[in-house]
Amino acid sequence: MKIIGTGSALPTLTVTNEDLAGFLDTSDEWITTRTGIQARHLLSTEDLYDLAVDAAVKAIKASGLRPEQIDFLLVSNVANRHVTPGLSCIVQKRIGLSCAGLDINVACAGFVNALMLADGMMKAGHAKNILILCAEEPTKYCNWKERDCSVLFGDGAGAVVLTEGNAFKDVKLTMISDRDVLYYERGMEPTPFEEKYIVGQPLVMKGKELFRTAVTESAKDINTVLKRNGLQHDDIDWFMLHQANKRIIEGIRNIVGGSCLKYPTIIEKYGNTSSASIPIMLDEMIADNKIKTGDKIVMSAFGAGFVSAACLWDWEF
Repeated sequence: MKIIGTGSALPTLTVTNEDLAGFLDTSDEWITTRTGIQARHLLSTEDLYDLAVDAAVKAIKASGLRPEQIDFLLVSNVANRHVTPGLSCIVQKRIGLSCAGLDINVACAGFVNALMLADGMMKAGHAKNILILCAEEPTKYCNWKERDCSVLFGDGAGAVVLTEGNAFKDVKLTMISDRDVLYYERGMEPTPFEEKYIVGQPLVMKGKELFRTAVTESAKDINTVLKRNGLQHDDIDWFMLHQANKRIIEGIRNIVGGSCLKYPTIIEKYGNTSSASIPIMLDEMIADNKIKTGDKIVMSAFGAGFVSAACLWDWEF
């Protein structure tokens, strides 16, 4: 398969580190040196569904296809205000699609996992044109009275349209069951039969363990994909990593190798937008004409679970 259209959408509200320092025990220096983040976009007047539709419509328009030509919709989303129906059902009509859809929750690794599913569907003959939409509002999972998590995240959506081609070369998925590294719990409705009612828990992140696991597992995934395809880091034009933390990106680069110029970042202006981070970055790089036919691209992401994933592209337009 290959990507023939991209789109992204961000909230209109930009919040800087200085803005956060107005009500949190933090500073621009504290956030920037530890994460590389200088600003992020937060939902305020819009909602997540607005961003999802905007990104999807842009991707379809860029692809040159009509909405009715999309055969399947894959949506990556950790959580939104609807437990059911899924986000794919909510946005399908507004996008103008008539196809079936599926929601997945693999946290920040959702985009690469969705690519694997799309590749399998195409190879099995179930679809020819697939829309992947990643729409996330992680700022709604955080405790905004504490700085540890709230300063890290931003909201956003990114989308791609895929069709038949030879650009997608390989993918490696990893899962290590370790719930306590990173998790967010929503409260459930009480029943007359349960002995203990469990309330919701804002996002919990164990920084040191997360850093170590993310760097180690992402580097393993990337090196596995490179080795399976007879490639070295010098053969890769772009390493497009999930934008969680600049220190994590640098840690992965120190293991995998390659110039820092091959590791683009957008985290400084958007923060961690969960599974939307790679498609947002891809959309911007294509708009800036940074990606050309023949470029070898590795995408890698990691998230709660703990899960990680990497894939290889030999880019074609």
